[in-house]
Amino acid sequence: MTVKIHITTLGCPKNTVDSGHLARRFAAEGFIPVEESGEADILLVNTCGFVRDAKEESVDEILRLAEIKKKQEGGGTKSLLVFGCLAKRYGAELVQEIPEIDGLWGVSEEERIVEYCKGLKTRKGAEAGAKKGGKTAAYAMVSAAEPGLMTSYAYLKVAEGCDKKCTFCVIPSIRGRFRSVPREEVLREAEDLIRSGVRELILVAQDITSYGKETAGSTLAALLREMVALPGDFFIRLLYLYPTEITDELLEVIAAEDKIQKYIDIPLQHSEDRILRLMGRRGTRKEYLRLLRNIRRRIPSIILRTTFIVGFPSETEEDFHGLVDFIEEVRFDRLGVFKFSREEGTPSAMLKGQVPERVKERRYDEIMGRQALISLERNREFVGKRLPAIIDEVDADVVIARFYSHAPEIDGAVIVEKDGMPEAGSLSGPLQAGDIVMVEVVDAYDYDVKGKIVGPVAY
Repeated sequence: MTVKIHITTLGCPKNTVDSGHLARRFAAEGFIPVEESGEADILLVNTCGFVRDAKEESVDEILRLAEIKKKQEGGGTKSLLVFGCLAKRYGAELVQEIPEIDGLWGVSEEERIVEYCKGLKTRKGAEAGAKKGGKTAAYAMVSAAEPGLMTSYAYLKVAEGCDKKCTFCVIPSIRGRFRSVPREEVLREAEDLIRSGVRELILVAQDITSYGKETAGSTLAALLREMVALPGDFFIRLLYLYPTEITDELLEVIAAEDKIQKYIDIPLQHSEDRILRLMGRRGTRKEYLRLLRNIRRRIPSIILRTTFIVGFPSETEEDFHGLVDFIEEVRFDRLGVFKFSREEGTPSAMLKGQVPERVKERRYDEIMGRQALISLERNREFVGKRLPAIIDEVDADVVIARFYSHAPEIDGAVIVEKDGMPEAGSLSGPLQAGDIVMVEVVDAYDYDVKGKIVGPVAY
């Protein structure tokens, strides 16, 4: 009995990794992945419950799939299964409000999900056999890419959970205490991804700088040294480094190794000491400035990305303008902003001085407007330069690629239109995702740059 399965993944890259692992387990059990939810026998949704907008997106997707389940021809044969962060936080409410849900799990329960689906597969086989007079009905075999796996990049989760005490964050209550993925598992998965053709391994966790803290002598820097020694043409990108745990040893490895992209993401969340203390964040404004100067001194070509939260409880106009001044002083290459979300069960939800939504919106707009100008200025510095670019997408009229300065899904991109395409026969073959080509930047926008392909990159 062949059963088709569709997984929808919402939220952060860590969820993408979880869905990828689950998809591989399903494949090993003979399930067939499909790209279209309407074609699937089993619909799974990996949900996000981090902030209000993410929760609403997850609920909307569950409701959409519930409608597909109700409208299916013949009725009653599709199964709708929900798992992940939202399911763990609000499982009882989801089942009560959306009765079409057939099964519900939290996080790190892949084995239970697969076992449940194997039971569904057996039952569907028996039902189909009965309808066909004892013969097993075969479903069409439909191939699809695994969620989270592309030839240009793949996320590689190196840890689960978090031990930090940020007062706005629900992650520790959902995903538990921090625990590193054993180095052997990380290296084995990295080798598998490289062999499959992945060009860029993006290391993620709630806090990758804490990697290995459970074992003496095991650090992120040590893991990176082992990873860069793996055979193959690939790069490593680092996301989510906790600022006060970035060591000189780690910076030395990033600076020295060509396979490590000169790009780091350090979510600072705020710059003002009083707000940082209320957030439960470690470090001060002065320490952050010293850290960022040190990084740029050690790695002159580094791209710095960060995120900030505006509208945290009791954030005054003075606090906000202090943050704006900090951003203007540092001039981050990449920057994201969140409006504070009052999450149930977090200490910050109970703080006095909750900021009105209209004030959060104004502060958000002001920072994003200022950052757009900074980003445009940074992008203009690339005009006329030639850099290697990893291709993510290829269309008849446009190629979407990335420099080392672009993380997929969160930053801008390199846009190559028809007038920037290479002449026929000038490359060894047709362009495809995962190719690395040399691109000359010809124009710059707020977040993207326009380029033309001037040749392949030789290794």
